[in-house]
Amino acid sequence: TSQILDIERCDLDIKSNSSSHHTELYGEERLIVRRGQPFNIILHLKTGSKEFTPGETSFTLIVETGPLPRKESDTKVSFGLRDSTVDTEWSASATNGPSGNTLTVSISSSPNAPIGIYSLTLDQEGQETSLGQFILLFNAWCPRDAVFMRSETKRQEYVLAQHGQIYRGTYKRIKGTPWNFGQFDQDILDICLKILDDNPKFVSDADKDCSARKNPIYVTRVLSAMINSNDDSGVLVGEWGEFSGGVHPGLWIGSGDILRQWAKSGPVCYGQCWVFAAVACTVSRAFGIPCRVVTNFGSAHDTNANLKIEKFYDEDGESLSNSDSIWNFHVWVDSWMTRPDLEPEFDGWQASDPTPQEKSEGVFCCGPAPLRAIKQGELTKKYDAPFIFAEVNADVVDMVRLSNGKFVTFGGSTKSVGRFISTKAVGSDKRHDITHQYKYPEGSKEEREVYEKAQHHNKLQQQGEEPGLHLKIKLAENMIVGSDFEVYAVLTNNYIEAKTCTFLFFAKAVGYNGKQGDSCGYASDKVEVPPGEERRLSLRLEYDRYGSAITSDRLIQLAAITIDKETIDYHKAEKTIVLDEPDMEIKLVGEATVNQSVTAEMSLLNPLPELLQDCSFTIEGVGLTDGKPVTAEYVNYLSTVRSGFIVKFTPTRVGSSVLLVNFDSDKLKNIKSFINVAVKE
Repeated sequence: TSQILDIERCDLDIKSNSSSHHTELYGEERLIVRRGQPFNIILHLKTGSKEFTPGETSFTLIVETGPLPRKESDTKVSFGLRDSTVDTEWSASATNGPSGNTLTVSISSSPNAPIGIYSLTLDQEGQETSLGQFILLFNAWCPRDAVFMRSETKRQEYVLAQHGQIYRGTYKRIKGTPWNFGQFDQDILDICLKILDDNPKFVSDADKDCSARKNPIYVTRVLSAMINSNDDSGVLVGEWGEFSGGVHPGLWIGSGDILRQWAKSGPVCYGQCWVFAAVACTVSRAFGIPCRVVTNFGSAHDTNANLKIEKFYDEDGESLSNSDSIWNFHVWVDSWMTRPDLEPEFDGWQASDPTPQEKSEGVFCCGPAPLRAIKQGELTKKYDAPFIFAEVNADVVDMVRLSNGKFVTFGGSTKSVGRFISTKAVGSDKRHDITHQYKYPEGSKEEREVYEKAQHHNKLQQQGEEPGLHLKIKLAENMIVGSDFEVYAVLTNNYIEAKTCTFLFFAKAVGYNGKQGDSCGYASDKVEVPPGEERRLSLRLEYDRYGSAITSDRLIQLAAITIDKETIDYHKAEKTIVLDEPDMEIKLVGEATVNQSVTAEMSLLNPLPELLQDCSFTIEGVGLTDGKPVTAEYVNYLSTVRSGFIVKFTPTRVGSSVLLVNFDSDKLKNIKSFINVAVKE
């Protein structure tokens, strides 16, 4: 007799599956599970249906994903019942519920299955019943998954944390900026899956692309191309100059807004490196790939791939243009996975960079490259290791072109690139320095060996403290934006005879990517320096002059140059200063209670000697502002007294969260702060 079960409905048991798969934060609208781990569904049988008899009743389950499910591509799998599920491939087992009319089916996915949206079908002797859909993600909790991470506190940070810190500024003044990743906000996972479906590789061969989604290396490389809009209609348009017709990169405080805008109307204007990296981190965490945002201070962009950053000057110390550059900071992401395509020692953190800088395999993307390969100088290991190696290791060479056309080398430093590589610490808002994961200690034997292995040529001479002229730049104590202050260039003469030099001191506004802007000040002098003595040249930086020149990064580059025309002896010192921003205070009026309006009060001292216009405060927080930013606008503002402004919001979730605040105005932008909020029942 036939053993066909008559099924009334299927319960996907979302609540308890979400809890065991660490997916509760995505909400309970649908079943979202992680691969390589069993989940349960409950089949309710119609009254009068045959009962399930272990060993006698048999059926087959079919899972399918992508537009063209095929067995050969692992995008369609059929499997029958066993006594118990196994952890190496798709498998299922079944037991009767307490009353005869329910049946619990336990299904385990393969730890190597493609991620994405699946349909689940029951096949009984050719009679098919649809049981529903589920989304399958990478599983950092599963030892057989390529993204497995052993430590629970690290999984909490790198997969589940919804906000973090992104480090910016210069290595002397490292500033953490809070960011709302919001990977569990409504619609975000669907938008992340849409990114995969919009990628050119899917469009040209959907079957091959869906099958390759089993591999986090492939998914990470696709994301590094799709987060920027070069070559494809990816998420963000990069812009380092003119921001009209879009949002200034410094105004974003979370990824959700950007991703929703992209899903609605295509590439979003504008992003710079920390925005590209933050969005890549959101998408990676949404898919279940452990990910961290990394900042490299003094980041080299080596266009001719000779591992040297060459800077050319003419005899008057004016820079001759050249495409190599050093960015004050550059931000990318590290993702955690095994590298079965390489040797086992290259498992672990992999760097990838979604900011469009150079093409790789014909497309603007970069990585993933193993940190171990970058540290060891193993530059043949895929992908793009030489570019990332240069970002953290390139040597800087300054060259002057003399009037006879010859070049002489001067200045130069092997220490200015790749310092204080930073990411947010696990489980706290502190900065964690990971420079040692990228490179051996600066100046150590191993570091130079690695560099030479990468260079394959002569040892680079280290210059010691020798007779000669030494040039340094000294800064003022308080350099808050809006104030006037003095900086000094100090020239010391270590020769045994006096020296006469032309002394030049320039200040120019600069963007964080090293692009120079307008002049903010200039001083020059002809000095005679007796042996063993020093001479100073001071430069006063006045807000009237620098205020209109600086970008919202608030950076000014200082360069001092001395020229001894007799001996053609050039010296140069450079320093980039970050003007301090005013402190913003945030406090909540009363306690935050779920589903009740609460008022946040902000106060800010205007440090500028002029009125600010078009002021606004924008706040955002997971579970606090319902997934989208809330903005309060004030037309003109700001005498020099601290003023109080209020923004109201209604928390939707109980528990602890972080409220991020961004202040914007016509002359003072990008002022960010945050406050921890505990929402009560």
